[in-house]
Amino acid sequence: MEDFPLADLTGKIIGAAIQVHSALGPGLLESTYQTCLCHDLEELGLETHRRVRVPLVYKGVTLNAAYEMDLLVANAVIVEIKAVEKALPVHQQQLLTYLKLARKPVGLLINFNVPKLIDGVKRVVNTRGAALQDSM
Repeated sequence: MEDFPLADLTGKIIGAAIQVHSALGPGLLESTYQTCLCHDLEELGLETHRRVRVPLVYKGVTLNAAYEMDLLVANAVIVEIKAVEKALPVHQQQLLTYLKLARKPVGLLINFNVPKLIDGVKRVVNTRGAALQDSM
């Protein structure tokens, strides 16, 4: 785990998500998991922002695109929350796109609709365009 950018922070986020999943189980709406996860992260003293708009710069112009990441933790880690039967490659690609547009180093794709939460967690690292030193 220490080989990943922001391993300590992502570990805390995953731990909090496991606590939420243990308390609630699978089968609820994404918004429910997001609310509870934010509550637990804030209790840990971590700054959280929900539904953060991601600007899109195209040909040098900032466009008002409708991209919103679910959760930004400590201005460093993007968390995409799902409550789906199966996380698809498109969900991971969506998170990677958010990481690139927001210039963040790492994100977590967390699918709460699984029997054991650790099976629903995917860490995604932005190898291009991340400003690692700016986000730590």
